[in-house]
Amino acid sequence: MIFPEFDPVLVQLGPFAIRWYALAYVAGILLGWRYAVRLVKTPRLWGGRAPTATPEQIDDLVLWITLGIILGGRLGYILFYSPSTIWTRPLEILQVWHGGMSFHGGFLGVCLAVILFARKNGVDLLKLGDLVAPVAPLGLLFGRLANFVNGELWGRTTDVPWGVVFCNDRIRDLEGGACVAGELPRHPSQLYEAALEGVLLFLILRLATHRFSFLQRRGGLVGLFMLCYGLFRASLENVRQPDAFMPNFPLGLTMGMMLSTPMLLVGGWLVWKALKQPVIPVSPASEPVQP
Repeated sequence: MIFPEFDPVLVQLGPFAIRWYALAYVAGILLGWRYAVRLVKTPRLWGGRAPTATPEQIDDLVLWITLGIILGGRLGYILFYSPSTIWTRPLEILQVWHGGMSFHGGFLGVCLAVILFARKNGVDLLKLGDLVAPVAPLGLLFGRLANFVNGELWGRTTDVPWGVVFCNDRIRDLEGGACVAGELPRHPSQLYEAALEGVLLFLILRLATHRFSFLQRRGGLVGLFMLCYGLFRASLENVRQPDAFMPNFPLGLTMGMMLSTPMLLVGGWLVWKALKQPVIPVSPASEPVQP
């Protein structure tokens, strides 16, 4: 299958362009915001306790998290994957519309934003993290789909029937007639990640909140998110093409694997601690209609 002729720009208004990549972030943030508000407005999920935050506090938290995603994601990519950019092309650090965002950097940026917000508002840090974790897969889903539209972060070469040749006329024009990905089919690893890190992880966390009372288990949702994401990402690194400028790490490891390992360990420990906590079982009754 030849990579479709996607145009990464949705609308061009003079010198300004509205890109699918930017819209993916906007969609993830807006949907995540509304989902978090819905969670705090569903009393049965909290076992008779007050929700961690009010809808108004979530409205404020969205701005903090947005800054954490953008700044952390971009700086993380530069530091983890392209540190030479700092001294060779420093202005490129600001050009986020060209792509080049690191999940692990964005994750650290969101963690810092949540820490600062929790301190400022006197909210329990882990409980606030438990409210943020279930909405994160929405952003991951749209972000990975945007990676596919951009024709970036493709997988290793393959002979599976659904392999994609990440080369078309647009890419040839951008790259001076040649395609960096070559002419061989590759795994559409962006779509694999959208399915696992986005759809499946969202469903797992949804089951945890709505059937297993994890909003009452302090740190449980943060841990479950870290554990599942780390497992999915480390597994998919086996079919994802490492960046050409990265060194060959020992034992076949990749940067993504190494950055995901601490998430696996810390996430597993948080889930283990959370499962020890007593909870009030969630009623199987249907959710109330939200205003």
